[in-house]
Amino acid sequence: MRTEPDRSRARGRPPPRPRPERAEAVVAMTRLAAGPDPVAAVLDELARRSAATVALIGVDGRVLSLRAGRHPLAPAVLTAAARAVPDLHARGTPAAVRGGDGAPTVHLVALGAGEPGDGADCDPDGATDPPPWLAAIEPIDPVPGDLLADAARLLGLCWRLDRSERARRRVAAGDGRGREAVLHLLMVGDVAPARRVAAALRPHLPDVARVCVVECAPGRRGEAAGQVTRALGGRAWVVPCPVRSRHLIALVPQHGGAPGAHGSDAGAAGRLISQRVPDTRVGVSEPVPLHRTAVGYEQAFHALAVARSRPEGHCRFDRPADLRSALGPAGNDWASTVLAPCLSYRPGRRTDPDGQELLATLGSWLAFDGAAHRHLRIHRNTLAARLALLRDRLALDLSRVSDQSVAWLALRLLAPTAPEDDGDGGDGAGPAGTVGDGDGDGPGGTPGDGPGATRGNGPRGTPEDQPGGTRDDGPRGVRGDGLGGGAPGGDEDVRWHGLDRLLAAPALRLWAHDQVAPLGADGTAVGLATVRAWLRADGRLPGTAAALGISVSAVRKRLSRAEQALGRSLLRGPSARHELWLALRIIDSRPD
Repeated sequence: MRTEPDRSRARGRPPPRPRPERAEAVVAMTRLAAGPDPVAAVLDELARRSAATVALIGVDGRVLSLRAGRHPLAPAVLTAAARAVPDLHARGTPAAVRGGDGAPTVHLVALGAGEPGDGADCDPDGATDPPPWLAAIEPIDPVPGDLLADAARLLGLCWRLDRSERARRRVAAGDGRGREAVLHLLMVGDVAPARRVAAALRPHLPDVARVCVVECAPGRRGEAAGQVTRALGGRAWVVPCPVRSRHLIALVPQHGGAPGAHGSDAGAAGRLISQRVPDTRVGVSEPVPLHRTAVGYEQAFHALAVARSRPEGHCRFDRPADLRSALGPAGNDWASTVLAPCLSYRPGRRTDPDGQELLATLGSWLAFDGAAHRHLRIHRNTLAARLALLRDRLALDLSRVSDQSVAWLALRLLAPTAPEDDGDGGDGAGPAGTVGDGDGDGPGGTPGDGPGATRGNGPRGTPEDQPGGTRDDGPRGVRGDGLGGGAPGGDEDVRWHGLDRLLAAPALRLWAHDQVAPLGADGTAVGLATVRAWLRADGRLPGTAAALGISVSAVRKRLSRAEQALGRSLLRGPSARHELWLALRIIDSRPD
């Protein structure tokens, strides 16, 4: 649409000075264009100033937005304007005026007319998206042409910015899903496919990395992700946790991950993040190869439990322990026997989970309880069905810490030590490669968002939620006395007598004492007694409180102090409850 300044230039005369009311209108609409929902705000302002009915009409004739004017309008007029837009667009006409002779005048202007490409935007998939048309219908009073032209230019700019922002969000969402897929592959030990997917993203995956778990302030994870990336010089692989809304997971190269820091400075990454990213707590793992990312995540999560109470806001995991090296081939043989019903499982339908998927589900459940369905991206009912199948195949009651610990140890011992080659490593790792190191099948949440609470906010739930009645919530016997042996027979002999023979290795005696020694560092047995009662109650705070004769809040405080002493997470998953149960079983089976 040619305005008066355009016509003056065409005649070779200087354009007239803009009228004060026009300048005021431009300033007002420009301010609205910089605010929230600018397209709607500018349309409202245009309708108010012109007293006309204004609308945005797509090139297919659909009315995208409508603002009523000061005077009523017959629907047929708007329908006629909408029908005219596809024809005008097809002919390449940038503007038109319809009506007159007693009928309402309709001004039609293409947003972005005269701009390169006629204002058509291109989506990431290559499809063009033509801008809509602005329609101004004046039943009585004429619409100033300058006002309409200025509004059309602003609306075209706002529309393009809106489309660009939507495209940016789609690209960011796709990038996030890609990074989450890479993280999941690393967590289950599939390094080769993770590298192939990561090749399209940046930065490149390091061969050896420290895993950092960063806990952000509520609602600030997106902002914190950018700050963490900048703090680490753009060399870290930063992924939002797919299960916990306040957590970020960063894979920091062992060397060069922290600008200006030496590779020997183990706490550099955590210190940089906590100093440069406000309101964060950081847990940092030991250096781990990519196929042991799951182990690094668990270590970082344990370190985060300690970092929450430290004034510096960061902590490095410093209590590594490797049961596989201590148990050797005998551990792998025992684990293969325990998990054989899953390793040999073949589903009746292609859509049903196979043995590897079942083991992945088991690893995720042991780490995250009810949050496992979010990590696995499956429905709660699907998770419940898989757990029921696992219970039947393995003959283990996964609601009990004792049976959980057997399954956890079997998954850990069956996991591969390392892929032969990063080019094809992880593809031939067998079913254990699906569950990583058994420390958890990926980053994830907690059994609920409250610390400790009740065991089971997912499909398993508490025993009261299980079919078949209630179960005593106090310190009852588990496979005998809760931490020691029971009365095995048949398959039980394979699991429990085989487990006791496995745990009789001399090296494990020292390992067990190292696990529980910090609980008695204060010279009292309160911490150890509380942990014992908690394990006998299968991690349920009400049962622990009943056994100790104290309140639930007192139990939670004692366990929080035990977390600080152990340097491990207890109240949130991944939890150290399985290692503690195994350590106490070793100690109780051979008392000093």
